[in-house]
Amino acid sequence: MTKSELNLFRGLLENRQTELRNTRKSREALAIETSPDELDRIQHASERDMAIGNLERDSSRLLEVRAALRRIEARTFGVCIHCEENISPKRLAAVPWTSFCIACQETSDRDKTPWSEIENPLVMAA
Repeated sequence: MTKSELNLFRGLLENRQTELRNTRKSREALAIETSPDELDRIQHASERDMAIGNLERDSSRLLEVRAALRRIEARTFGVCIHCEENISPKRLAAVPWTSFCIACQETSDRDKTPWSEIENPLVMAA
């Protein structure tokens, strides 16, 4: 991968990282609201559950983006962390934070293999 391509991906990833950091303001939706009306309580609980799911997804994506930036610095960006083959440019363009080639990602999805733990020492320590 050329230096200009790496710089392009670095810029994309840094922008995505900034976006994900800024979405953390949605924690206000986690506040527990009380209401005498049962339907309002159910609605608030549903909205809170959705906000929790969004925060979890964004937090996970932020970890993936940071890992991709570390791979750029380590000069391993664009190489599958499982099979060590090059990740296709089309895949990187679509999902720049990916750490797997399409074949390994499909295997992981099918088998539910937690290969993401390889890159995330926080998961392994837990």
